[in-house]
Amino acid sequence: MPIGIIPAGSGNGMAKSLLDSVEEACVASNATFAVIRGHKRALDVATVLQEETRFFSVLMLSWGIVADIDIESEKYRWMGGARIDFYSIVRMIDLRHYNGRVSFVPAPGYEVYGNPVSEQEESLSRLNSLSKSEKQCAYLGPMCSFEPQEWRTYDGPFISVWLHNVPWGSETVMPAPDAKFSDGYLDLILVRDSPKLALIETMAKLSDGGHVKSPHVLYLKVKAFYLEPGQRANETDKGGIIDCDGEVLARGQGTYKFGQQQDLMAYGPPIYMTVDKGLATLFSPK
Repeated sequence: MPIGIIPAGSGNGMAKSLLDSVEEACVASNATFAVIRGHKRALDVATVLQEETRFFSVLMLSWGIVADIDIESEKYRWMGGARIDFYSIVRMIDLRHYNGRVSFVPAPGYEVYGNPVSEQEESLSRLNSLSKSEKQCAYLGPMCSFEPQEWRTYDGPFISVWLHNVPWGSETVMPAPDAKFSDGYLDLILVRDSPKLALIETMAKLSDGGHVKSPHVLYLKVKAFYLEPGQRANETDKGGIIDCDGEVLARGQGTYKFGQQQDLMAYGPPIYMTVDKGLATLFSPK
């Protein structure tokens, strides 16, 4: 069943991505006419797994500064949309680095990124068990199986880990300028280290995708992803926030509203993502 997307929220990344693809303004009237016209477009769907718990994502997953800004700025909702800009400055001045590791299966042409994953590593055995288990595979469709030598990895600390399914994350932020709606890949944007001034300049270019040209940003496409989140580098008693499609999947000790809400997943155990190409269908402007 096709899904119609009307921009009525605070982010509207999916609606913006659809309408921007035909150079139309991201407004409710344009989105409504797109539904009425009835054109359709396939959309990739990612499955986010942690042991027996799963979550379906169509927009993005973030950990680090992006998730911190998105979720922690909720305390400033009285500021309206300016809360994001304000809290972005706060977080860049008081910059956090997170220990951890990311592993991924690169898309063709991106195999030079990352370091080979050793077959002897404990994390690899978990990757294999997840990717070869029919019970854990995304949805009820094809098996998701990757050979050990296909996996690549980066160790932290990280400033930001951000995966995107479509180009726009909101009406004013385009994290993944090369993302496609149905190519079977997620776009991975990594920032491992950056001087504060350079980071401010990089973040200022998110409005047009120019941030991916920064020497401090790694931008690639992946077929599968594995996140092992750790504690803050300089505050080892505090964790981070994992944000998926604007919802908190997991939050570590010392984070915003930690202990006040029950999150879907735990912070610390690995999180595994796979992509099902073109699983969903959207009404599209053309």
